[in-house]
Amino acid sequence: MQPDHQAVARLYHAWFTGLILATIARRGSASAAELLFHVFRRQHHATFLPGLKKLGLDGLPHAIAAARYHYLSNQIGGVRVEYMEESDRKAWVRYAPPRRIWQGTAICAIPSEVSQAILRGWHGHNGVTLGNPRLGFVCTKQTTDGQDGLEGYYCEYDRPLEPEERVRFARGEEAPPFDPARAPVLPSTTWPQERLDKAARNYAMEYIRTTLPEMIDRFGPADARYLAGTAARQIGMHFFDECRALMGATEPGIAAFATFFQRMAAAQGDETTVEPAADGGILIRQRGWRLMRALGPLHEVAFECWNELWAGCLAAHDRHLRWSVMAREDWGDPAFVWRVAPKR
Repeated sequence: MQPDHQAVARLYHAWFTGLILATIARRGSASAAELLFHVFRRQHHATFLPGLKKLGLDGLPHAIAAARYHYLSNQIGGVRVEYMEESDRKAWVRYAPPRRIWQGTAICAIPSEVSQAILRGWHGHNGVTLGNPRLGFVCTKQTTDGQDGLEGYYCEYDRPLEPEERVRFARGEEAPPFDPARAPVLPSTTWPQERLDKAARNYAMEYIRTTLPEMIDRFGPADARYLAGTAARQIGMHFFDECRALMGATEPGIAAFATFFQRMAAAQGDETTVEPAADGGILIRQRGWRLMRALGPLHEVAFECWNELWAGCLAAHDRHLRWSVMAREDWGDPAFVWRVAPKR
């Protein structure tokens, strides 16, 4: 992956993990599970059927198509995943450790019900979306329970399933061995490296694009601002050095931070300009916001939370500099404008 795309993916992925940990710590596991259920259900509705078509899976038996979708799409996102096919009506998918979604020591803080919410939000709804009420998902392991991966299989039953049967747990079953030679692969002609890089970046950004509106809707603007905004500032501070190192940048000063922000913005698909400010600082101007583009009515708190990510990055770069919002598109201005200047 290109360094700048890798830096963006790293920052957004860390923020998503931080959002969930903050919700668990400050609102409890039930709230985090509810949030993740709706996040993954929203992502499912937005991306599953278009994704099947992009990956060339829309003509396959449903159990095979569902499992291959998770195998290929997660591989694109940098997730370590395995695929084992038993028949047209049964196919396994296994997310091997380390679980990328719960990076590092975060795996120790994720309750079982939070991990299960992901399965109920997405995996258990594939049959519904495909118009096949007989398709369900059977979970046999969860890394959050201390087992050696998250694994399970899609199964097409002989009868329609009740809603509570669409995800079930069978901890006594074991996935067959993974043979990479028998696993599906992406055609290089339609998935060149440049497209894979952008898809991996989008994979991480999509989590934030989906989660911020859900947090605001579920918890209310004030709680969402506190949870997501605080997590954003913390992640910005803690991952700035790593992202900058990926980009090969080490210089201090205001101009160096402006370059960092411009490169991160370009890697997200946004255009920025930089100009000097009258007080010796600089103004950074960005037209458009690809992350939240075309989402419809969006509460202003979404921007405020996202803005904290860059405030955190600047705090790690130089704590004597201030990150100030001068203009905002969601206030009717033609662009976002930030001022970076020494604190007085």
